[in-house]
Amino acid sequence: MTFMTPRVALGDLDAEAAAALVSAAADIALVVSPEGTVLDVACNTDDIAREVGDGSAWRGRPWADIVAPDSRTKTAEIIASATDGRAPTWRHVNQITPRGTTLPILYSAVRTGPRKHIVAFGRDLRPIAALQQRLVDAQASLERDYTRLRYAETRYRLLFQMSSDPVLVLDADSRRIVEVNPAAEELFGAESRPQVGQDFLSIFAEPARRPIELLLAGVRAAGRGDDVRAMLGGSARPVDVSATLFRQDNSSFYLVRLLAVAVTDELVTPGRPKSKLLKLVESAPDGFVVTGEDGRILTANAAFLEMAQLATEEQARGEALERWLGRPGVDLEVLLANLRERGPVRLFPSTLRGEYGAQAQVEISAVSTTNGGVPCYGFAIRDVGTRLATQPNSQREMPRSVQQLSELIGRVPLKDLVREATDVIERLCIEAALELTNDNRASAAEMLGLSRQSLYVKLRRYGLGDLASSSDQP
Repeated sequence: MTFMTPRVALGDLDAEAAAALVSAAADIALVVSPEGTVLDVACNTDDIAREVGDGSAWRGRPWADIVAPDSRTKTAEIIASATDGRAPTWRHVNQITPRGTTLPILYSAVRTGPRKHIVAFGRDLRPIAALQQRLVDAQASLERDYTRLRYAETRYRLLFQMSSDPVLVLDADSRRIVEVNPAAEELFGAESRPQVGQDFLSIFAEPARRPIELLLAGVRAAGRGDDVRAMLGGSARPVDVSATLFRQDNSSFYLVRLLAVAVTDELVTPGRPKSKLLKLVESAPDGFVVTGEDGRILTANAAFLEMAQLATEEQARGEALERWLGRPGVDLEVLLANLRERGPVRLFPSTLRGEYGAQAQVEISAVSTTNGGVPCYGFAIRDVGTRLATQPNSQREMPRSVQQLSELIGRVPLKDLVREATDVIERLCIEAALELTNDNRASAAEMLGLSRQSLYVKLRRYGLGDLASSSDQP
């Protein structure tokens, strides 16, 4: 659409105003003669002005001489279209600057005035070209990423298919089978082969489903879980089940490995490395006991039997460990509670009573594990009576902080705990008074409201200071 009344609207427009209008309407404007010679140049952007300069290098030269060879035909077509008075069309021209660089310009031309000069309006295409180049680069980058992903998927799928271990992929929410590799299909056989979409727990015998369910729940909650030994439903074959959690496309999946158990393993005949380890535990000088979840002994080594004054392991098997350990109903319960809630226990002080009245001071370290999905506990028991007897002060060392006092709860009777708490406070007050008085015993006694003799008695009791070289100057 063109102006309806140009003479009324623009009739008083002089040459300067028209030039300003043309310059404002285009990034670059050329005034060209009908023969194709550039008469004048105007630039509206600083970028183009820096490239073109003052335009003197273009003025008086044919337009076709200052464009790329592939654009010379286009300039001739633009001039011919404007001369004939045809509707202006936009053509892409590569303009050669005085510096020798190329400017991509989109030109459209109109004929003006009685001299039939042609005004070519140009738009800078470099921003559009840069945007197009970025789009091309982004598309190429995406193609490279897609290619790498396809190669990676091919490699991992090949590993999944060629793995000698039976592997299944499960949906973490429904626990249904998503993928099965050929090794897993071979493990189950043709008749009981697991199918995609089948409930994973259904491929196992009924007693083994609960431990496996706990394994998957533990892996999802903590990211890891102990292997579980289970029995397959169809073939009644034992397998060790391990699981790993991973995410893909905002969904969670389990990677489950089934390792067939050899007959020798199922009969609890250990391999050579495990056999050596068991022999070392059996002949260790410290007692070692394994109990079930209820605290009843499953197995014990010779050192424990000696400390408990037992002749054979059968005398201990099936009995509660608290029969010989610490105070009945206290020490073992504290140990089991810590194992369930906090994990391994180290150097827990207690006593061990023998069948014939012998008693020993012991330190206990304990750890929990699972056996076929059922928790069990191991206790390493060390006799420390000889070590305590060789110390200068055979009495138990008094706790030195509130934290150490809190650790005695459940091990020491309340009346002893209160007495030790009082001793701790009294000793701390004496230490503070000695520090404030620069170890002046007379001033410290006065500060504490004690006689000097009473202060000396308490210093000897708590083993504070060097009484032989005391300086009690007031």
